[in-house]
Amino acid sequence: MAIAYFRFYEELNDFLPDERKKVLFPFAFSGNPSVKFAVEALGVPHTEIDMILVNSHSVDFTYKLQQGDTVSVYPVFESLYIGSVTHLREKPLRNVRFITDVHLGRLAKYLRLFGFDTLYKNDFSDRDIMDFAESDKRTILTRDRELFKNNRVTRGYWIRSQHPREQLKEVIDRLDLKKAAQPFTRCMECNALLEAVDKESILSELEPGTRKGYDEFRRCAGCGKIYWKGSHHEKMSGFIEETISL
Repeated sequence: MAIAYFRFYEELNDFLPDERKKVLFPFAFSGNPSVKFAVEALGVPHTEIDMILVNSHSVDFTYKLQQGDTVSVYPVFESLYIGSVTHLREKPLRNVRFITDVHLGRLAKYLRLFGFDTLYKNDFSDRDIMDFAESDKRTILTRDRELFKNNRVTRGYWIRSQHPREQLKEVIDRLDLKKAAQPFTRCMECNALLEAVDKESILSELEPGTRKGYDEFRRCAGCGKIYWKGSHHEKMSGFIEETISL
């Protein structure tokens, strides 16, 4: 058996047992495994990794481990705290698009409320998720670590929390999305964009109280659902403000 030494940084330690967190530890191996095989054998999904240094030199996932190697593994840069760094742009230079697994339906609705393009169906298979992630360039959000071991997955984030509101805060914070949010622009039910609609054209679809008390409406371009600033709007606005400001 040969021995290499691994050290994982920042939130990658979430995947490790306590005795391996934030310390250099030995990894025994036989044959000629790749560093990708090694990190996933240790429990860390490759989608969470942005940089690997072996003996202080940058390598890719295909690098073959050698006896005595010292391996430093770093998370996706967006997940690192860089608050003291001067940001050159107000918003990230990317169009954020997500797809969630079948267990994250509530998180998907919350992300849509904040304006993030989020694909979700409660009958998606792992293959469906990977197909859409590839074709639409979507980031997979899941609590299933096994899904990230598939070589087809190149964009993904493993959700730590089990509670939907905490999951939302986690995604927004880890991916630095506070300034990218565009609340109330997307349908929470089907993910399509909302469009302003003339009140007169939808009068027959409104309840008497809504018809009398409100004048501004939006309709989902996908499913046709109608939205307005009712009593629920103030509550959701408070939730949005609390999530982004914390």
